[in-house]
Amino acid sequence: MARPMTMAEKILAAHAGLEEVVPGQLVECDLDLVLANDITAPIAIKTVREIGAGVFDKDKICLVPDHYAPNKDIKSAEQTKVTRDFAHEYQITHYYEQGCMGIEHALLPERGIVVPGDLVIGADSHTCTYGGIGAFSTGVGSTDAGVGMATGRAWFKVPETIRIEVEGELPEGASAKDIILHVIGKIGVDGALYCAMEFAGSTIEELSVEGRLTIANMAIEAGGKAGLFEVDDKCREYVSRRSQRPIVEYHADPNAAYKQVIHIDAADVVPTVAWPHLPSNTHPVAESRDIKIDQVVIGSCTNGRIEDMRAAADVLCGRTVADGVRCIVIPATQGVWLECVHEGLMDIFINAHCVVSTPTCGPCLGGYMGILAAGERCVSTTNRNFVGRMGDPTSEVYLASPAVAAASAVAGHIALPSDL
Repeated sequence: MARPMTMAEKILAAHAGLEEVVPGQLVECDLDLVLANDITAPIAIKTVREIGAGVFDKDKICLVPDHYAPNKDIKSAEQTKVTRDFAHEYQITHYYEQGCMGIEHALLPERGIVVPGDLVIGADSHTCTYGGIGAFSTGVGSTDAGVGMATGRAWFKVPETIRIEVEGELPEGASAKDIILHVIGKIGVDGALYCAMEFAGSTIEELSVEGRLTIANMAIEAGGKAGLFEVDDKCREYVSRRSQRPIVEYHADPNAAYKQVIHIDAADVVPTVAWPHLPSNTHPVAESRDIKIDQVVIGSCTNGRIEDMRAAADVLCGRTVADGVRCIVIPATQGVWLECVHEGLMDIFINAHCVVSTPTCGPCLGGYMGILAAGERCVSTTNRNFVGRMGDPTSEVYLASPAVAAASAVAGHIALPSDL
């Protein structure tokens, strides 16, 4: 009989064709999907061509031009062209051209391209997002992604698992984003280094699937290899509306061995903001009100889904952005963009004097659509606030939830919606 295992161990064992695995073991696994974007794909493509065997399965490769697309300059146009030409040459099923695309980590769950039980690698660090629907997904380098595209296999060191149990009812105004900021503030940006993070508890069960994707997305900000949530009825319903692929559910054994079990009382999770220049530099929003800002960004693979758009619109409805502040709203996919139109959210954003963008990673990585000048401050629903992340090295990024970001745009300083 196999030893009791965590979710991460079970998924890796199954894809390695093994009855069991142990932390630290090196295994070679079959992949369900390999992902790359307009920045990372060209290097992966170069690796595929060097191997010389083509792609292992055109249905199991996903290419999404989302970082500098629509192209912001000649170099980004060249990067995207390399990706596009390769996709057409090999008839890649999951190539999403501008106009059909979205930010990759919002697009793939939305389209049902990833399902529970999958093993996914992506040449982007936030590939860990898909753990929100019970997949083991993790970021890799472009060369590893290229090998995966060519062979359909990758090696892994089986990670230890940290179990995070959140119990109780969240205080008013607290959200999934606040949960993960609370966790990162508690354990640090290296607190889960090369560990799988397994989230559980009554609070987690009450979260929407979109909220779980938000938390899984930022596992990497704690150093995590993956962030995993067990499949339940909410997840099954979410996936069944999007995919006809069979799902495989992996549930942790009750007596599985964990590196650490962290217990969190949901009552301690308050609306939170991460000050520069680390996601772990967390403070209550209520203690951050004296920080004036120049810009707000609402969107990204962390908080650009329709649930996030609704939260921002609820705050912005009937209000306008403060003088001297720019508010940029970026629905994460074309699907989310269209839902915003149908629900009247676009009217709210425009009437509030927001800039509304086509889906793009853009400002999150200091690419475009919201670069900060020297000394400027931005409240953002993105996932990183490192030095120079969104522009000039002297600029500052404060990470927060969509509701707090929207309230801050109206107030002109970091604020709670209840302050307005």
